[in-house]
Amino acid sequence: MIKTYAEALDWIHGRTHFGVRPGLSRIRYLLKQLGNPQDELKTIHVAGTNGKGSTVTYLQEMFLAKKMKVGTFTSPYVILFNERISINGEPISNEELIQLVNKVIPIINEMDATDSELHGITEFEVITAMMFDYFLKEEVDVAVVEVGLGGLLDCTNVIKIPVVSGITTIGLDHIDILGDTIEEIATQKAGIIKKNCPVVTGNIPQEAMVVIQNRAKDKQAKLYRFNEEYQVQLEGNQGDFIFRNETAILESLHTSLTGRHQIDNAALAIQLFQVYMEKEKIVYTQNQIKEGLERAFIAGRMETLSESPLVIIDGAHNVPAIYKLKENISSSFIGNQFKNKKLKIIFAAIDTKDIVGMLTLLEDIPNSELILTSFYNDKARPVKELAKLASVVHQVYPNWEEAVFKTLSEVKEDEALLITGSLYFISDVRKKFSQTSIYFKEKRKKEFAIDVL
Repeated sequence: MIKTYAEALDWIHGRTHFGVRPGLSRIRYLLKQLGNPQDELKTIHVAGTNGKGSTVTYLQEMFLAKKMKVGTFTSPYVILFNERISINGEPISNEELIQLVNKVIPIINEMDATDSELHGITEFEVITAMMFDYFLKEEVDVAVVEVGLGGLLDCTNVIKIPVVSGITTIGLDHIDILGDTIEEIATQKAGIIKKNCPVVTGNIPQEAMVVIQNRAKDKQAKLYRFNEEYQVQLEGNQGDFIFRNETAILESLHTSLTGRHQIDNAALAIQLFQVYMEKEKIVYTQNQIKEGLERAFIAGRMETLSESPLVIIDGAHNVPAIYKLKENISSSFIGNQFKNKKLKIIFAAIDTKDIVGMLTLLEDIPNSELILTSFYNDKARPVKELAKLASVVHQVYPNWEEAVFKTLSEVKEDEALLITGSLYFISDVRKKFSQTSIYFKEKRKKEFAIDVL
């Protein structure tokens, strides 16, 4: 029997050697032994290449403003593993996690003892099953569940009939598993659309939208499209906008999350929230929507760790995310922070991403210096290999801590530091910042102390 939190995590992470195994047979068997808790929950199912975490966070905060009990399932975590399974923004406790592990171990041991396809259930499948069981036990009013990978064959797709589904964005990512065309990836994402279940889509390319529309028509699922059935209009200040759909006009909205794309994510979340509340016949107010948008916060997404010197981290972990990052830097949304500053960019990535595509975009950012590094993860691309893929590299550090802290010590008043790439990398950086008061000297030998977080 597992007795400690460390033992529980070791056992969960011990399933990682089974890798990624798309398919639903293993999770369905495990959930059946647990009484199929997923069938008893009211859910919102969210897929997409990027924007899932932001959308889930907006939804969580809007439901909290309504005083509803909301469970969220997200990945990856930024600071603590427990974040992945949260209720009302509070991560699952160590004790609850231990109990869930002990509950599933006998079932999984039985599965592993077979020679059938039930053998070798993965870490993500185990966590998903524990999440459903935990949310049912805790009697959440609504569970907002983020897809892990793709949609059609993702283990979260055991949800039979969500109240409403959402597809945030679609871009080329995980092409080794999902396909190497937008249409193929859209087919996987659209796999979460269920019969007679409404679906809300974000800012999606036309070639992907055709695939989604065909799936929605086939499943007789009402479709709410970005800038069609619902629209946004930007207002004067950063993060301000107006939302319109067939039933309402919401003015003077504001999102605290940084970047033009976050307004798109916020609009998607509003439409999901409204469809959910109307289907469930729950009364809500515009102020609850406004309050939720303004309270939303996501660690590691265009997050300022220090004002002086300016240090920002952003988990832009694939080509579409780096594109948005580059777009934001040059726009009025966050560009003013970098105005007249030289930008030092520290980047690290994992093997499964289009690294050449990301580096190409980063190298094209004006008045910037690219610094490459690596981090402690089996999937992390070694820095020497990163450097071979880059056209222009100013500095290379095998150790990310040296890269960050040496660069910090050299940052001038007219410079800023942006740390980006893999979410796993960003998690390591943020954790280190949160644990440490960083003291350094600039070239004039004046002492500075950076107050972080």
